[in-house]
Amino acid sequence: MTADDYQYHSSELDLSGDPEAGNWSIRCIDVHKRLGGVPVLNGLNVAFPDDTITVVLGPSGTGKSVLIKHIIGLMFPDSGDLLVKGQSVPSLTMPKLLELRRKIGVLFQDGALFGSMSVFDNVAFPLRQHTDYSEAQIAERVTQRLADVGLGDAMDDAPSQLSGGMRKRAGFARALVMEPEIVIFDEPDSGLDPVRTALLCELIQEMHAIHGGTYLVVTHDIASARRIGEYIALLWRGRIVEAGDAARMFSSENPFVRQFLSGSAEGPLTMD
Repeated sequence: MTADDYQYHSSELDLSGDPEAGNWSIRCIDVHKRLGGVPVLNGLNVAFPDDTITVVLGPSGTGKSVLIKHIIGLMFPDSGDLLVKGQSVPSLTMPKLLELRRKIGVLFQDGALFGSMSVFDNVAFPLRQHTDYSEAQIAERVTQRLADVGLGDAMDDAPSQLSGGMRKRAGFARALVMEPEIVIFDEPDSGLDPVRTALLCELIQEMHAIHGGTYLVVTHDIASARRIGEYIALLWRGRIVEAGDAARMFSSENPFVRQFLSGSAEGPLTMD
């Protein structure tokens, strides 16, 4: 079987017309992107719902990180369109793009902390860059976010003093400090053992319950998807095989979806 043998979904989603139709925070409409002549996003049609924890699952090298870069405007499609909060990202002027990015928090794989700054200053960095808050206001917000993620006692530490799980939590606090409408997690479980992965997933759920917004978790970890995914989209070879609420996805009759979500060696997905 090849990718073209699957029924890629798009017709069930209202991906055209009114930007607010379907209450989708992020919508990709026939997005194509080639890198080095190789198609990475290959006619991607998908939408991610508001105020929901969505998990984008897929094998390594299937376009997940490239999708993130398109959402935040670090890459632009060769063709097609990508809308975030009703705005066409490829059409935005740089000032409008920067304004949109301030509504998006990103937790990168390694936390992406500045090694020369304390944990406090790392979390305060976006506020100092993008707001005119006083230092007192910044201190209040940063202290609250660090308390939220259980790092209230580590704010004076350097990133090098933190464990891998603590660096992730510090990165999470920084992703939340601007009170974004969208938070993107790029392989948040990367480098963590199963216990710390479970604790991070629990923290993601807790923060979503408190702050709301659209959470987009990009991973290949099935356990994390089962634990926190409310809406799941399965990406393969630059297209969505199937997407829907978690109950529907984990009971899917699609052979590719069944194989990937069960982690089975039997099925159409091979080592190729």
